[in-house]
Amino acid sequence: MAKSRYFYCLFLMNSLINIINFTPRELIDARFDGAQSSILVAVVTGTLFIYLFTKVIHKFPGQGLPEILRSALPKLLASPLILAFAVLWYMAGALIILSFVDITLRFISPDTDPTAVLLGFLAVVCLCSRIDSLSLLYGLEVMLSITLPLILYSTVKALVNPNFSWDAVLQVMTHALHAPDLNSVAAATFTFSGYINLAIFNRVFHGLKLKHVWILSLEGLLVLAITFFVPIGYHGTVGIERHVYTWFTTADSIHIEAFLIERMLFIFYFAYSTLSLVSAIIQWHVGKELLFSLLPSAADKPKTRLWQESIILGLFAVGTMFLMRLDQYELNMLGVMLLHVRWYGELLMILLLFWCYWVVVRRRRA
Repeated sequence: MAKSRYFYCLFLMNSLINIINFTPRELIDARFDGAQSSILVAVVTGTLFIYLFTKVIHKFPGQGLPEILRSALPKLLASPLILAFAVLWYMAGALIILSFVDITLRFISPDTDPTAVLLGFLAVVCLCSRIDSLSLLYGLEVMLSITLPLILYSTVKALVNPNFSWDAVLQVMTHALHAPDLNSVAAATFTFSGYINLAIFNRVFHGLKLKHVWILSLEGLLVLAITFFVPIGYHGTVGIERHVYTWFTTADSIHIEAFLIERMLFIFYFAYSTLSLVSAIIQWHVGKELLFSLLPSAADKPKTRLWQESIILGLFAVGTMFLMRLDQYELNMLGVMLLHVRWYGELLMILLLFWCYWVVVRRRRA
């Protein structure tokens, strides 16, 4: 049985990975058109979603989304919903992998064969996705204990750097009263989406009770503010639009004095390559378990289960290699589309869980 602190690990992992995903690009594109008000809306919306989701899934201790849906919905309805959510989790993990392959080629090793980098990432993610849910939570906690100090160091080093322009930040803040932008809201709410992994990880939580929700709101607001303002402070209100991976460009411009590693980029890359792989492992583990629930049970046949998991993860890997053919523009458009679909999917899942709870309660009273 997992302790409640592992829920905060899932939330923290997702909010931190937000820095290198598509969220910074969407917020910066709307820096004069409502990004700051969108962040505030996203904090309120994301916190509300967390509260509602954890409130209702607490009523189903030890059960994942497949068990919950099948307990209250017809199989012809439950199975397509599970399949749709599985594809959503697969896409989330695949885009994280593809983004980091592109980052590796741009900033670390531009002469390396892209296929070799992708195969290396896929091998790690596919093998680790087979680990049981509780062990993944233990590993996530260890990885956060390693990477979080490095990320905090990078953030502090960026803020105290003399090259950081507070004038650029203040100039952007003059547009804070602009009406929210839908794309920015959808992107910013991704910071709070770590809770949705309870769709599978709730199986190892029994009686999860979320306390101090305001801490999650504060942490999400702080991460979004840093994600948005720090690159602008380094590259200016106009120059920032020329960069694709704004935070890696920012890290590459920070010099570390009196240290073994001179460039901040390598520390930042190590921290976020580790965190990205862990995030992709979590996403594909959830997607795999959702698809696995649609197959005939193989609990008493380890070899059958192994083959089923191998086929699912093999399909995930092949699909990701196919998506590797997309160029930077197409990948960004797919990422923005996923941010919107994910947001609506979270709302749909919350409504489904409340409906399932109402059905179960009504059956008990009948």
